[in-house]
Order: sequence, then structure tokens, then C-alpha cells
Amino acid sequence: MDRPLIIEKLTTIFRTVFNDEAIVLRNDLTANDVANWDSLTHMMMIGEVEKDFSIKFKLKELGKLEDVKSLVDLIETKVGGQRLL
Repeated sequence: MDRPLIIEKLTTIFRTVFNDEAIVLRNDLTANDVANWDSLTHMMMIGEVEKDFSIKFKLKELGKLEDVKSLVDLIETKVGGQRLL
């Protein structure tokens, strides 16, 4: 899986879920950096990621997410060699 493609898809998801077209993803971006990021929007974002990437996260995996880099790393692990359209 191409990391830039993951970032591109995640950027679209983040901008939609958090209703902020100005969001620019960085490796160290966390919930503290995004105004509308609360527990509800977090779960909405995770749901959209699972749907768009055709993956499912385990609860313990979600508990280990610290920032955008850890999310991208986890997505990369889940999608492996899949090609995204």
C-alpha cells in the first residue's frame, strides 16, 4: 500500500468528519490539534476509515493509537498488499 495514497484518503476522511477543509495531516497530529475531535467524531472517523479501506480494527488496536502516524502505520499493516482504487 502506498503511504501517500493512505494520507490522501485519510485527509478526505478527516476533512469530512471534522468538518474542516483546512486540516492538513502530519505524523504528530492528535485529537488535541483538531477543534471538532471528540469521542463521537473519533468513532465516526474510525468507522469511515474502516469503510473506505475495507478493514476492521480491534479494540486493543484502537487503544494504541496516539497520532496520525500510528493510524497510518496500522492501516498499512491491515491493508498489506491491497491496491486501493
